[in-house]
Amino acid sequence: MSTITPEASTPESQQGGNTMPPAQKAAVATSGILAFAFLIFAGSNQDSATVVKAILGLLLGVTLFHSRFGFTSAWRQLISVGQGRALQAHMLMLAVAVVGFSIVISNGNGFFDSQPAGYVAPITLGLLIGSFLFGLGMQLGGSCASGTLYATGSGHIGVLVTLIGFVAGSGVGVAHSGFWSSAGNGFVKLADPFSFTADIGAVGGTIVLVAILAVVALGVEQVIRRRRPPQIEPAPVATGPARFLRGSWPLWVGAIALGFLNVVVLAVSGRPWGVTSAFRLWASKILDGAGVDVSTWSYWDGRAGLDSQLFTDTTTVLNIGIIIGALAASAAAGSFALVRKVPRQHIAAGLIGGALMGYGAAFAFGCNIGAYFSGIASASLHGWVWALFALIGTWVGLKARPLFGLSVPKPEDSVC
Repeated sequence: MSTITPEASTPESQQGGNTMPPAQKAAVATSGILAFAFLIFAGSNQDSATVVKAILGLLLGVTLFHSRFGFTSAWRQLISVGQGRALQAHMLMLAVAVVGFSIVISNGNGFFDSQPAGYVAPITLGLLIGSFLFGLGMQLGGSCASGTLYATGSGHIGVLVTLIGFVAGSGVGVAHSGFWSSAGNGFVKLADPFSFTADIGAVGGTIVLVAILAVVALGVEQVIRRRRPPQIEPAPVATGPARFLRGSWPLWVGAIALGFLNVVVLAVSGRPWGVTSAFRLWASKILDGAGVDVSTWSYWDGRAGLDSQLFTDTTTVLNIGIIIGALAASAAAGSFALVRKVPRQHIAAGLIGGALMGYGAAFAFGCNIGAYFSGIASASLHGWVWALFALIGTWVGLKARPLFGLSVPKPEDSVC
């Protein structure tokens, strides 16, 4: 996730004080109006399913903000200092999603007449290259796909720069879709799709996957014990019921919540949570509006899906909800602030990192959410391969960070 983690609320607010600074009142009011307008627009222009998706987006934004749940930082912590607690939280999140996905997909019927199906993809050369580029881009851009959304909602202009690069890179990825598709020269299939639940059995495959996740968590524990990294400094938290709105949540709470919410997204929309397909849609609409004939690109198969309204796209609704949800959560916590001062080197890193992520995700079957989180949750082998090569890209990205004036964590660092 973003390297800029949301700050906890002030001690006064954590102790239950009712005094709210004018700036915080304005932020709370603004976020409340935006959230209300978002839900009203979703309901008036679409259907009840879209309203539920909008609510899910808001909940994802709130969860990502309060749990400080990291993808970018989790892998950086493991490689740089051997701190694997965040990655162990990933395993818990994935275990919840794996079990939930298996139940929902086996049932065959979701909400609103949806037919739930997971993300299962083959192992291709594009998957290896794209996930590597994504891992590299995460460390330069300081965030992942979901991180750009929630950090932007929290007011971090530096991550907004990464988001702009992300959308731009996604547009280039769409333009090159013909090369990386099955009909293009860049498509090299290394292995057919493999689904643990489809090829082994729903119950057996789920048990195998949960066992693998447990083994990974235990392996990370051995890394932690061998390298003895400093403990992660606990974030200040509110006490009592106020903790839900104003404090930081434990990693395990965020892991369970995100795993559960992804299962609900699957049951409601028929597809798992994803992020970057919306970026490709946004980029294509912008280019189309600027006069570029994107309908000739193989990704769109003419104009299929290109002329539809944005709110008919599930991923767009979820993405907008995440931004607004994070805005509301940061405002309620008293930590929303526009971080305006961003060094030029960091701006360059954000644009380049975002572009690498957007481009790589276009032919790697998605990002840290669509390919890694939802891919593994869907019991697809490609999710594990994506994680491996993104981890390699993370290592290279750590080596490249000093070129842009970005710090590289040291073994004695407790937060990175």
